[in-house]
Amino acid sequence: MAQSSPSNHPLRQLHTHDLELGATEAIQKHYSRHVVEARPVSQRKLDFEHSRPRWLREMMAEATGVFFYVFPGIAAVTTFTLNKEDAGFGSLLQVGFAFAFGIAFAIITCASTSGGHFNPAITICFATWQGFPWKKVPYYIFAQVFGAFMAGLLLMGMYWEQLSVYAEATRAAGDGVVFNGGPASVLCAFPSANQSLGYLFLIEFFVDSYIGIVIWSALDPANPFISPQTYACMIWGFADVTISTNLARDLGTRIVAAIFYGGEAFSYHNYSWIAILVNIPATLFATGYYELLMRDSLQKIGRGHAVHERGEEGLTLHLTKTRQDIERGATAAIEKNGTNGY
Repeated sequence: MAQSSPSNHPLRQLHTHDLELGATEAIQKHYSRHVVEARPVSQRKLDFEHSRPRWLREMMAEATGVFFYVFPGIAAVTTFTLNKEDAGFGSLLQVGFAFAFGIAFAIITCASTSGGHFNPAITICFATWQGFPWKKVPYYIFAQVFGAFMAGLLLMGMYWEQLSVYAEATRAAGDGVVFNGGPASVLCAFPSANQSLGYLFLIEFFVDSYIGIVIWSALDPANPFISPQTYACMIWGFADVTISTNLARDLGTRIVAAIFYGGEAFSYHNYSWIAILVNIPATLFATGYYELLMRDSLQKIGRGHAVHERGEEGLTLHLTKTRQDIERGATAAIEKNGTNGY
């Protein structure tokens, strides 16, 4: 049996300053120390990874991403709801940060596999504006809803004892379990008794449009900025007027609420259709606004993130035409100024 070289022996790492394998690869370019070499990738591993259907990998990535985004948020909501008298256990600030960090974790973990949609409205917008295959839309949306559903199930399993005690207390008080601030509200949003559906629709449409345009600009390859904190800002600004913001996040957890607390989770004040459906037209409006008024496709091409539909020849013709238009505009301006001078 061949002996390993002393220079390559794992114990030698104890006597060097090599960085160990892990996230260190990401910081290697910013750090002077050397990262130890990873072991070779086996053919068996490559064959296994190649055998996995792409659609399955994408579905699991979307489901996992939505889970990572939803679970911290609803867990923070649960802590806040169960400990209203003790601010040390939760606040709207904590809830906002929980959703924001959850979105960041989802992007870091899963975006490289599926594109990181995590929202049915964003998937539909990609299909509408960016050429995402429509045949993938149904299974992306199913995976997103499933991820939120699993987050809701896990939450109920972890907090079942506390939520059961809280539900007994609200029932004894005559409030039931499905209302704003009740046991079911840790999973999905419910309006207050004095809120009208028209008011709730306008709030939801505005908030979803606001989030949609920020998401779409952050996803623009020509834009170097990414902002997962947008969702947190909407929570801090509109939590007291009831918002949903994501079809998958609401529908998946609302199904869990219906399982544990009854069909009133969908029928309460006829609100659920707003929470589930308004997100799609609002996000289409926001992304359409960005596409029609703010998108710079030439900059996108210039940074190597896209190509002209007619290749280099088409791009050259466009640049030539643009240059001629600029020159004609400059000539017209000079002539106009010259005429005014006389």
